[in-house]
Amino acid sequence: MYDRKAVNLLKISLKAMRVNAKSNQKEVAKIIGIAPNTLVSWENDYTAPDAIQLAKLCCLYGCKMDDIFLPDKLAESE
Repeated sequence: MYDRKAVNLLKISLKAMRVNAKSNQKEVAKIIGIAPNTLVSWENDYTAPDAIQLAKLCCLYGCKMDDIFLPDKLAESE
């Protein structure tokens, strides 16, 4: 079943992590090997990254997948 709340959290988390990393969409897309419009699509909730792409983002941002899907947990751990 499609969990709209989880997808919205993903959308917010992906953009927040990119902004916190002081990166733009074009830079992140190039680093993880996707088209810039793909990242835009993820951040605007049109599509979602697969597990491999999420792993690349986590590596780039220095976080765990839980931090992307559960941003409150990240805030509590800091």
